[in-house]
Amino acid sequence: MLDIKFVRENSDLVKENIKKKFQDEKLEVVDEILKLDEKIRDLKLKGDTLRQERNTTSDEIGILFREKKVEEANKKKELVKEINSKIEIIEKEENEISEKLREKMLIIPQMIDPSVPIGKDDSENKEIEKYGEPFVPDYEIPYHADICENLNGLDKESAGRTSGNGFYYLIGDIARLHEALIAYARDFMINKGFTYCIPPFMIRSDVVTGVMSFKEMDAMMYKIEGEDLYLIGTSEHSMIGKFKGQIIDEDKLSIAMTSYSPCFRKEVGAHGLEERGLYRVHQFEKEEMIVICKPEESMDWYNKMWSYTVEFFRSLDVPVRTLECCSGDLADLKVKSCDVEAWSPRQKKYFEVGSCSTLGDAQARRLGIRMKTENGNQFVATLNNTVVASPRGLIAVIENNYQKDGSILIPEVLRPYMGGKEKIEKK
Repeated sequence: MLDIKFVRENSDLVKENIKKKFQDEKLEVVDEILKLDEKIRDLKLKGDTLRQERNTTSDEIGILFREKKVEEANKKKELVKEINSKIEIIEKEENEISEKLREKMLIIPQMIDPSVPIGKDDSENKEIEKYGEPFVPDYEIPYHADICENLNGLDKESAGRTSGNGFYYLIGDIARLHEALIAYARDFMINKGFTYCIPPFMIRSDVVTGVMSFKEMDAMMYKIEGEDLYLIGTSEHSMIGKFKGQIIDEDKLSIAMTSYSPCFRKEVGAHGLEERGLYRVHQFEKEEMIVICKPEESMDWYNKMWSYTVEFFRSLDVPVRTLECCSGDLADLKVKSCDVEAWSPRQKKYFEVGSCSTLGDAQARRLGIRMKTENGNQFVATLNNTVVASPRGLIAVIENNYQKDGSILIPEVLRPYMGGKEKIEKK
């Protein structure tokens, strides 16, 4: 959410930013915001004038009573009552309009960084750099679901009976490899100096609207019927929500945390669900990282954070590349974002395994997260990034370590988490 003062003083820039995000339908909302803002300021002025008049009249009443001018004092008291009624009406109207203003302000996208490429959708994202040499073996690599099923490691049919499409059972060594990946990601980030945390897996609606746009919420979140609770789609939501309404001493920043959680997503829309595979599902597990910092430090953190994901996958010997998200592919709260994509030797192309974003003070404004400085309280900056989300990370490891005989070599860094096991073979 932008600062209303910024919108008021830079409405042309705000509109230009909306155009860059190809959301022209929101241009008229800026004009509506300016009208509501003007109305609120007018009401505030009227209210302040009436309060001053009330204070002056109250002082006069005291003087009149001391001078024994009771009748005149009582008339002034009636005038104070009238003024109070007017103030009450003004305050009620001001609160109603302020709520309308906030609702419309939540629609306006965050100002994007000047370095963000302009494009309508993810088809116009720009490749930044490749890490590791993409490799295609001289033998066929089956679909990842077939590999797992052949190793007695996946059962989607039973999950369909218990839970429906979009769910799965991971079994045996495949399940163990999945958990090894998550555990290794946890330790990898702890070694980078991040504090480990397991957060709540459900959050209230005021936290949901604080960390994401309404459009994202409708497309992603599962609501708990009859309660003000939502299942998280990523632990970033509850991790940032942890600091809701807090004022953090400046000398305690930056705060860098890594978190484990299951994640739940509707996965509605054009992408849909995978009938057989594990790429797009309703439930998965994830190791996430978040940072809360001073605004001037956010870009340094952004570059460090996505580089950690690259380093993580390269330690698994998985080739990856980074993509700069274009303006039309940025969610409304994001200032800048990039995706990390892993190489698929089966498809001979890259696929998304992580996303890093800096959100400026957008989430901080919505949730009231500030830092205490010598110059007063200021909003912090927030960032988030995927270390690994599995099964997607699992797919990358399986495909890049699949052997001609149908077995999977376990990356060396994961072997301690699997009791020293070096290979997964069919029993």
